[in-house]
Amino acid sequence: MIVNRPKPMGPPMDRPYGPPPYDRTQEAIAFLAKYDQETKRVPRGRMHDVIRAIRDTGTYQQTVDELTMSAKMAWRNSTRCNGRRIWRGLVVNDCRHLTSAEGIFEACVDHIVKATNRGKLLPMISIFAQRQDGEPGIRIWNSQLIRFAGYPEGEGRVIGDPANVDLTKQAMELGWKGKGGSFDVLPLIIQMPNQEPKVFEIPEETVVLVPIVHPDLPWFEELGLKWHGLPAVADMALDGGGLTYTAAPFSGWYMDNEIGSRNFADTDRYNMMPIIAEKLGLDTKHDRTLWKDRVLLELNRAVNYSFRNAGVTMVDHHTVSGQFMKFLDQEEKLGRVPLAEWSWVVPPMSSASCPSYHRTYVNEEIRPNYYYQPPAWDTEEESSE
Repeated sequence: MIVNRPKPMGPPMDRPYGPPPYDRTQEAIAFLAKYDQETKRVPRGRMHDVIRAIRDTGTYQQTVDELTMSAKMAWRNSTRCNGRRIWRGLVVNDCRHLTSAEGIFEACVDHIVKATNRGKLLPMISIFAQRQDGEPGIRIWNSQLIRFAGYPEGEGRVIGDPANVDLTKQAMELGWKGKGGSFDVLPLIIQMPNQEPKVFEIPEETVVLVPIVHPDLPWFEELGLKWHGLPAVADMALDGGGLTYTAAPFSGWYMDNEIGSRNFADTDRYNMMPIIAEKLGLDTKHDRTLWKDRVLLELNRAVNYSFRNAGVTMVDHHTVSGQFMKFLDQEEKLGRVPLAEWSWVVPPMSSASCPSYHRTYVNEEIRPNYYYQPPAWDTEEESSE
């Protein structure tokens, strides 16, 4: 599951927020036709009922089966994910009946517990009520259900995760009091349409944190690194069948590079590479010494070893690349063109040794899909969407 975004944070310029405009009736017809083609499970007369509902009310409600297929097809169509081989196994929680921030928070906590599954992670999505026309929709402010706080110290220094400085500021302005540590779990901020956001502390016992140690380097433990076991993207919208679900957190499991080569290594994240290089006694004066390569290797070895030692599901970049090739083969055998964005599905480490490196891909966006949304606190972005 790829959860890291390219720099700068947020969608690149060629990926605007949200899906392009479309006709709801045409989109619903296209989805139902595709659904029926693949499963033969669309009841007789359903398409006419949907067309009539849109004509009379401007919208319609998806059945549980339609909602489930929307979520699964959206995963299958996600060009930036290399873990799609098991898209059919996505567990879909229909939470559209919930009407309060408190109820949504409880469902998010339930998602964390069930998806974590005592370390045997399950691919899962929890879908809340669709956005109504003219309304902003339900929003979860956090980019992931579990995120670490970032506290600015001045002069560009940050304690914790620099990626979450803005979210941390918003949480503190809403009354949350952080501990000032490097791995403080942020609260969930949930906002119902046309209401003020509410802050909810995630129960500590529901969050699995994996201490990062190394199989061969005892001093690695002294770095005090840790990471949360469950990656659960929370700020993207599910768009399918002409309907948009602005709150639909989904989770899978980490690929080692996401933590070892990005979260810990990126200069605008935890920036651990210089510290580890010094511990290893490497010459960092010149890139030609390949000190960065050595550090990345040891970082990823530590992440892999630690998750395995803690009994938390994780996949290495070589394995997931092979699994992705099987996904491509499955899609082609079914007569579908597998879609992918090369720079996202190719692992950021040892790329040329992974089979996904040696292919070209059709990079096309089709619906159902998951779309970026502006930060919920950025009202200017929201109003221009």
